[in-house]
Amino acid sequence: MSNFQHYAFAFMALHTHLLSRVTGIDSTESQTKVLHFNKNDSRCSDDRHFYINTTKKNNLSWSKITENSLSLNVLEISSKRLLAAFPLDPARDDSVRTVKNCVFSVAQPTPLKGPLKVAAVSKEVLEDILDWDVSAAETDDFIHFLSGGKLLPGSIPLAHRYGGHQFGVWAGQLGDGRAHLLGEYINRHGERWEIQLKGSGKTPYSRNGDGRTVIRSSLREFLCSEVMHYLGIPTSRAASLIVSNEVVWRDQFYNGHVKKEKGAIVARVAKSWFRIGSLEILASFGEIDLLRKLLNFVIDEHFPSVHASDSDKYLDFFSRVVTDTANLIALWMSVGFAHGVCNTDNFSLLSITIDYGPFGFMESYNPNFVPNTSDDEGRYKIGNQANTGMYNLDKLREALNPVLDTSQQLSAMQILKGYPDIYNKRFQELFKSKLGFLGEDAGDAYLIAYLLKLMEDTQADFTMTFRLLSEISVQQLQDQSIPQEFWALQDLSSHKLFSDWVPMYLLRLKRNASDSDKERRRRMKRINPRYILRNWMAESAVRKAERSDFSEVHLLQRVLSAPFHKQTEAEEAGYASRPPTWAEDLRVSCSS
Repeated sequence: MSNFQHYAFAFMALHTHLLSRVTGIDSTESQTKVLHFNKNDSRCSDDRHFYINTTKKNNLSWSKITENSLSLNVLEISSKRLLAAFPLDPARDDSVRTVKNCVFSVAQPTPLKGPLKVAAVSKEVLEDILDWDVSAAETDDFIHFLSGGKLLPGSIPLAHRYGGHQFGVWAGQLGDGRAHLLGEYINRHGERWEIQLKGSGKTPYSRNGDGRTVIRSSLREFLCSEVMHYLGIPTSRAASLIVSNEVVWRDQFYNGHVKKEKGAIVARVAKSWFRIGSLEILASFGEIDLLRKLLNFVIDEHFPSVHASDSDKYLDFFSRVVTDTANLIALWMSVGFAHGVCNTDNFSLLSITIDYGPFGFMESYNPNFVPNTSDDEGRYKIGNQANTGMYNLDKLREALNPVLDTSQQLSAMQILKGYPDIYNKRFQELFKSKLGFLGEDAGDAYLIAYLLKLMEDTQADFTMTFRLLSEISVQQLQDQSIPQEFWALQDLSSHKLFSDWVPMYLLRLKRNASDSDKERRRRMKRINPRYILRNWMAESAVRKAERSDFSEVHLLQRVLSAPFHKQTEAEEAGYASRPPTWAEDLRVSCSS
């Protein structure tokens, strides 16, 4: 058997065999004035506060100058636009029920019981997205607002109604069972952001849940949504993490061992929280006029390249989502990220990463890595994420069928058939960059597949293998002189065929036009992170946080905001070292 025959399957093992058939795919969440700021003006003001622009080129940094700069009045949000766009659930209570003919229900947050503590905030989200000085996090108003205890004028909290396919089965009505959309904010850049609390109490969609989240899962979501942003992956963002001593009962691994945990609320923001399940529920209930209305709203607000007057606008929208979803999953794969629960209700129509649950970053390279212990069959293993993306897009296609004519329905099937090629092309682009390749070469896919097979056989660390290839010199590779601190490459070099792969790799690097070893390493270090949110790192921070020690949360925030840069405190903490042995049996479940 040739080397190519022996190893080529490894490439497909990572991103799975994507079936070309679209059907029958097998795949084993009263308006006040809103200030509109002109970002080209040096100062925008009203009679309460103004902003001084301290812009350097396009890197905006603003200072709020006013005695009220820490007041909640600075943050003016509104629910008016969403309320005007869609019919509202006529019921006004939080009783669990089947809801029809609406997109949102009014639902009041249930404040966390004190004492409350701000465990962490994202300075970038507060200052660059919400125009709020980070020192505001020290105020009582901040704590009450972002723990569900205080509403701002103009805020009418909403719970979103959606459905979804969960683990391949239609689950019917789902919806925001523990999340409240407080409203929208238009920042000084003219960007519109939706502010949502997660863990803020019951809604009509809570089913059997208590509407709460615990420190364990809330901290993981806060940290991961932020590191994904700094890794360059489209994602929702986290503004704050507020914890309490309120008792929340959880059976973490669904094994009958219920225990007390502390409650927490994550304040998170996104351009939109609409997801595939937002459309599925309307199609399922035959609410076609509302389906069309929601589609038109999403297209008008978030897809400027799709022309509202075009008779094929829904097809154009679908094509855009297909492409963006393929790109998103390829990006996940490039950093070894496994979402854990790739249900249609967790797939954003804007193709951003949302609803962080039992996610995990793959450590030892393994296409069968499953981060979620609740996923008994491994449906959402990392090597099946691309196929799951196609399955979910097929469910989106089915939801669109009622607003498409027969010809358009056939066109939608053809669009979806193009998904594997879009995904594979993006996947190869990313992994070529991870290996430092420039230009096109017919053997690139083979070299990638070969390397991944060596990594799988030796259980080499995914992140550090690529990172250390970014740091080692060509001469060291050629001499196969691998320093001790290059531990992942030492593991890889134990494979008897490593010495066959290295010459091919070095020969390919020589074909990079106008390149140098120094430039190659600099380029690779920009795409291969040195630090990710490993499960043991999150677990260590969780254990301390449950004892009201948030020092490691803050350390991780600092480190993961610059994941591509070597940092002394990160190295001292062992964040780029072999995972500790105590972490081998760590498990994460859907329980949160």
